[in-house]
Amino acid sequence: MTFPPRLQLSHISKRYPGVLANDDVSLLVQPGELHAVLGENGAGKSTLMKIIYGAVAPDSGSIAIDAVPVSIASPQQARALGISMVYQHFSLFETLTVAQNVWLGLDRSVSLAQVEAQIGVISSQYGLPLEHDRPVHTMSVGERQRVEIIRALLTRPRLLILDEPTSVLTPQAVTHLFDTLRQLAGSGCSVLYISHKLDEIRTLCSACTVLREGKVTGRVNPQHESNASLSRLMIGAEPARLPPRSSAIGAVCLTLNSLSLARDDQFGVDLSDLSLSVREGEIVGIAGVSGNGQQALLKVLSGEDLRLAAGVLLMSDATTDAAIDIGQLDPHERRALGLRVVPEERLGRGAVPGMALTDNLLLTRRESVGSTGWINRARLREQASELIQRFRIKAGGHFAVARSLSGGNLQKYIVGREIAATPRLLIVSQPTWGVDIGASAQIRAELLRLRDSGCALLVISEELEELFELCDTLYVMAQGRLSPPLAAQAAEITQVGEWMSGLWPGRHAQA
Repeated sequence: MTFPPRLQLSHISKRYPGVLANDDVSLLVQPGELHAVLGENGAGKSTLMKIIYGAVAPDSGSIAIDAVPVSIASPQQARALGISMVYQHFSLFETLTVAQNVWLGLDRSVSLAQVEAQIGVISSQYGLPLEHDRPVHTMSVGERQRVEIIRALLTRPRLLILDEPTSVLTPQAVTHLFDTLRQLAGSGCSVLYISHKLDEIRTLCSACTVLREGKVTGRVNPQHESNASLSRLMIGAEPARLPPRSSAIGAVCLTLNSLSLARDDQFGVDLSDLSLSVREGEIVGIAGVSGNGQQALLKVLSGEDLRLAAGVLLMSDATTDAAIDIGQLDPHERRALGLRVVPEERLGRGAVPGMALTDNLLLTRRESVGSTGWINRARLREQASELIQRFRIKAGGHFAVARSLSGGNLQKYIVGREIAATPRLLIVSQPTWGVDIGASAQIRAELLRLRDSGCALLVISEELEELFELCDTLYVMAQGRLSPPLAAQAAEITQVGEWMSGLWPGRHAQA
């Protein structure tokens, strides 16, 4: 039997002030098809997915589900049609629990107790551990993504839209998720899969629609393409190669001595006997599945958590190289010593969503503030414009508000803001999370240039490929502990994947 297309978009266009987000886009997804949508940040992918999910209305064009024309006016209507979506930027109520957030997206005939039980079954089946009674505001970005994925799966969708779904998973768990998605596809569920990981797309998907600047530039079977050919369709060229490694590693810049710290809430992770050092001209990486203590460690390093004993956290002085105890210094005092931090959460933490790019500079950069407290607005505008030009950020100008930028462009702005401050020590969490291949290459190249200038860098990431590309030394974090250090060039992905489960030599004896 021949079945009608599960989804058919015909000549979809959507314009915002100054931006043509989607330009005459047509898309065809068959029942049970694993279909990738590929494109750089700002290419129109998110707008197109929001149109399918009823969160945005198109200016022109038509939508059909199973060959029946539909007008999808809201996400509720989309769910009634069997469409579920996991956004890259999450739509969760932070003061509610996991179960309450999931329950809000389901039919009211299902009780909260039933939802709690279903969460346990689905999270076990998909390898996505979650505590149903945990408040969302206590969770990391990766853990919140798990909530979104499970909420979507509980609706038993006929069309599932996934935006960057694997950033929280170990390599083994990614394989398990792919097996599950193939099972869903085998049962007739269609999957629209958005990812910037070209290897994932080529492994999982049998069809791919590529967008560039709002237009469709190709419809291909990714299994018949190379990463290079997909990159050319997506950005018009292959990404620039990273600069060669430098071996000029200098004196120790940051030292963490046997840090043990109790969790600050009941759903957190205790930190146990963490020790590491970062040297000038070195990139040290920390791998691990989200929710294993990385967020707590970042708070300690950034100055948000000051519950440290003397001698636990030391940073070298710029002029004397003497070790300074910074455990009781607040973030502003640490910035004065040359320590800069890029948090994992872009909106609401790295940037204030409703503030202009110029004003977001003031969160961590005070060069435009005079000794009397007056802000030099002209200098602030000049700084913001310099960042936009240097890091090739697509924005309406320095006056554009942070939330108007695509995820990748906002990430480039936040990373650029800290790099341009010429730090002595830069700590970056998830530097290229949800960022396209071109922007990822640019951010990674900037981090390597900073390292080659003598800066010490600590990178916390769930992207193993990224850590292997960037790092000189690699640690793995699991259950609040750090593994022994590894030379990144000698490390193997299977070994690191096992260590992400806490199974490094001797670890079982400590558990």
